[in-house]
Amino acid sequence: MNTTARYIHALGPAALTRFYDPMIRRLMREDTFRDGLMEHARLAPGQRALDVGCGTGTLAVLVKQRHAGVEVHAVDGDPEVLAIARDKATRAGVDVRFERALASQLPYEDGTFDRVVSSLVFHHLVTDDKRRAAREIFRVLRPGGALLLADFGPPRSSPGRALARALRAFEEIADNLAGRLPALLSDAGFSDVAEIDRLGTLMGPIAYLQGRKPEA
Repeated sequence: MNTTARYIHALGPAALTRFYDPMIRRLMREDTFRDGLMEHARLAPGQRALDVGCGTGTLAVLVKQRHAGVEVHAVDGDPEVLAIARDKATRAGVDVRFERALASQLPYEDGTFDRVVSSLVFHHLVTDDKRRAAREIFRVLRPGGALLLADFGPPRSSPGRALARALRAFEEIADNLAGRLPALLSDAGFSDVAEIDRLGTLMGPIAYLQGRKPEA
C-alpha cells in the first residue's frame, strides 16, 4: 500500500485494537447497528459489494453469510485488523476478499461495485481525506450504484449539541457533528443524498446516509 496519508487506528493507539470488538458490542448497539446497515444496503444476488474501512470484518462476514450470492470485498489500512477479519471469515466458512488499502486510495477499477458500505470510518478522516474518500467511492461505483455511509451525525439534543461544540476543535469529527457529510458527498458527484435513518448510541447518534451514482 503506497500512501502518504496519516492512518488512525480504530481506537487510536494500535495496542488498543484487541479491544475494538468488545467496545463496539457494548457501546454501539452493534446488532441493531449492523442490522440497519444490512437493511438499507438493499443487496441482491449477483451484485458486487465493497466494505470501506472494514475493521475486524464483522459486517463483511455478515453480508456474505446473509447474501451468499453477493461478491463481497473489503478494505482497511490496518494489517492487524485485517488479520482478525480474515480469521473471522475463515471460521465462518465464507469467502470475503480482503485488501489492505485506504478509503482515499481504493485499488479497484472504475465502476467495479454495485454497492459500497462504509461504517464508522469518516470520523477518523480529516476533511481533505474525506473528500478524497468520497471521490474514490464514487469512482469505483458503477452508474446507478449506491453508497451507504453510517457514521456519527449532528446531535439534536441540547447536551449533545453542547458536547459537539467542544469536539469541533478536532478536525476529524467536526464535519460529522456539523452535519457537513451530505454536502461533501454531493460535491463528490453523488445524487439523492439523504439521511435515511438514525440510531442513538452511548457514543452519540449514528446517521445512515445514502447517495447514488447517476446513471451514465
